[in-house]
Amino acid sequence: GGGHGDTVPLGGLGYRPRMDFDMPPEDDPRRLAVREWLAEHPNPTGRELAEAGYVVPHWPPPWGLDADPLHQLIIDDELRRAGVSRPNNAIGIGWAAPTIWVAGTEEQKRRFLPGIFSGEEVWCQLFSEPEAGSDLANLATRAERDGDEYVINGSKIWSSGAHHAQYGILIARTDPDVPKHKGISYFICPMDSPGLTMTPIVDMTTAHSFNQVFFDDVRIPVDLRVGEEGDGWRLAKVTLANERVSLSSAGSLWGEGPSAELLIDLIRRRGPVTDPLLRQRVAALHIEAEVLRLNRLRTLSARLAGRAPGPEASIQKIMADEHGQHVMALAKDVAGTAGMLTGSGPPGEVPPPMQRGATEVNFPRGADSQFPDVDPIWHYGFLFSPALTLGGGTFAIQRNIVGEHVLGLPREPNVEAGLTWAEAQRRRREENRRGEDHRRREEHRRGEDHQRREDQP
Repeated sequence: GGGHGDTVPLGGLGYRPRMDFDMPPEDDPRRLAVREWLAEHPNPTGRELAEAGYVVPHWPPPWGLDADPLHQLIIDDELRRAGVSRPNNAIGIGWAAPTIWVAGTEEQKRRFLPGIFSGEEVWCQLFSEPEAGSDLANLATRAERDGDEYVINGSKIWSSGAHHAQYGILIARTDPDVPKHKGISYFICPMDSPGLTMTPIVDMTTAHSFNQVFFDDVRIPVDLRVGEEGDGWRLAKVTLANERVSLSSAGSLWGEGPSAELLIDLIRRRGPVTDPLLRQRVAALHIEAEVLRLNRLRTLSARLAGRAPGPEASIQKIMADEHGQHVMALAKDVAGTAGMLTGSGPPGEVPPPMQRGATEVNFPRGADSQFPDVDPIWHYGFLFSPALTLGGGTFAIQRNIVGEHVLGLPREPNVEAGLTWAEAQRRRREENRRGEDHRRREEHRRGEDHQRREDQP
């Protein structure tokens, strides 16, 4: 269909959301205000960005500007044009801060929010466990009240950047005698606490990004519990409802790293693309990137109209993760035999723009850009990209969510419904024991059958 000016209606088969808003003009007063501030702060620190409200502009003052999604888009656009990046403290800004804002005490807000937004205090996430990944509510790490403290015992795994973090957001079980979702509490965990140790997990990039964190009688003061005891599962989901509408997350590695746009620009500048198969792949990559961008705009349009995001938001992760893998695979293929090399970075090191706590996450453009045969970020990204479809919810989990919440398909039967967490654990142990007994009987039977065949003349 047609539009008027810069207003573009978008539609598709079946579900037909409209994207209907005018992009702010260059002389919009909100643009001019950001430009004026950037002229006065050409190389702003994280603290300066935070104090100006540009780290979380959608938050109310004093932390943000009460910016609506379109105002956020303006700020994102102006910062990008100026080459200014917000602090790379994604877990702190995106997970910890919204939860502290919603359920934290005034003292917790005063103490932790400034350091989170400035990037001066890096945070990690202490959620997943060896036996509680996709079924996170089955977590077994215990938090037992002892006077004015909680004593924590257990372990967490896949904790990104825990070795750099000053604080972690921790969910632990405070009551095993209620259903699993109800006995969980939410804590702020100082990462230098006595009894807290960690083991590095070196992934196939040879980099140390992840950790397993162990709690051996770690004591956390009661005043570092966020919200009420037993309310941790609800708080763990608060961040999803407070997720910022971001249109600047075009990076191919969970919104970070080099984008399809950058790769295509690099390919163009190497000369004409004459290989028809390569041309098809480049075109397909551009189409994927454009579809993802338009989906983000649809989400923005829904927010501006006061509507909750629809299916376009639910499927975004699935599409974006596969797209990231396609970007990195094409980069390696275009580099040819040089793509087999690791690049110029030290082995076992995450390229600086991708490091937790990095304050600079921009990637060079124009004459300073580096192609995949020399820049280690491409090699790192290629080896890291399989994690995109695992972390943050596997494809199977994401498709379950889409099936249940978008397509209206029935949930799978829950045989543990109504059981307390402790009862469910006993049932699982009994089922495992019966399964192990059955396996042993089968092995014994097969051994006897084999022996009888051997004994036959």
